[in-house]
Amino acid sequence: MSLTDNCGRPLLNLRISITQRCNIQCAYCHREGEVKRANISAEKMTCEEIVRIAQIAISLGINRIKLTGGEPLMRMDLPELVQAIAQLPGLRDLSLTTNGILLPQLAKDLFAAGLKRVNISLPSLKPETYHNLTGGNLPDALAGIQAALQAGFDPVKLNMVVLRGVNVDDIPQMIEYAKENRVILQLIELDPVNVSLAYYRTHHRFLGEVEANLRDAAVSIETRRYMHNRLVYHLQGVTVEVVHPIENTDFCMHCTRMRVTSDGKLKPCLMRNDNLTDILASMREGASDEKLKELFLQANRLREPYNKPK
Repeated sequence: MSLTDNCGRPLLNLRISITQRCNIQCAYCHREGEVKRANISAEKMTCEEIVRIAQIAISLGINRIKLTGGEPLMRMDLPELVQAIAQLPGLRDLSLTTNGILLPQLAKDLFAAGLKRVNISLPSLKPETYHNLTGGNLPDALAGIQAALQAGFDPVKLNMVVLRGVNVDDIPQMIEYAKENRVILQLIELDPVNVSLAYYRTHHRFLGEVEANLRDAAVSIETRRYMHNRLVYHLQGVTVEVVHPIENTDFCMHCTRMRVTSDGKLKPCLMRNDNLTDILASMREGASDEKLKELFLQANRLREPYNKPK
């Protein structure tokens, strides 16, 4: 069984923001669409509450869960949380987004606990550019990537938000790094979420030209039907995915996601905050599993493509 919304889109993926704390400050971070840092000093949801939300979701056919933030590795109870979710019957995939800085200390434990995959943010391989964008140090992120590979995560994906005037020229170097380290590179267009209009207008770069070059070099091209219909370019010895959701009706029409905000609200769309469903409040008021399922169904009915075909 899987839920579908009023446009016939299946609901297969749940992104759970488990903290809004972070150890760097990326200029382009969309914070999973949360308007403000709801819990900058502490987590709002307990490990047990997150696991129960995941369990309800899986019972409704949502079989892929990604832990996000903030920086998920900031949570002290992350290995226990991962282990508890990984053991839920019906789960097909458990992954995590991270800046990678804390992975040298945690990668082996997280892999042993049942985490399958990691996406690591890496906007540049140039130390100065990386620091200017994040406030962090590039060697720390690179050490995290190596720790993930050594721990056995497969695949390891690098998320590169492409910014005009900042790192567009770094793409060839990133492709070569991905090839050398046997990781997948995701090139991501800047979202107009939680950044100023001026920043967006200055730095947004449409990836059409980049994609045309990838198409010419590709050995084969794959369409990820249940991941926004995005294209995956298999080059010689390396795979590159392109994510360009802005004003992209195909992207929205093939969305299979819902989010849980760090303060426990079901969020049907990254781009909107006017249609949230507070599942955490109901849980703390003693709601039954059936009531919580109904809240998921309610949130699913609110799912609709943000960019609709005209």
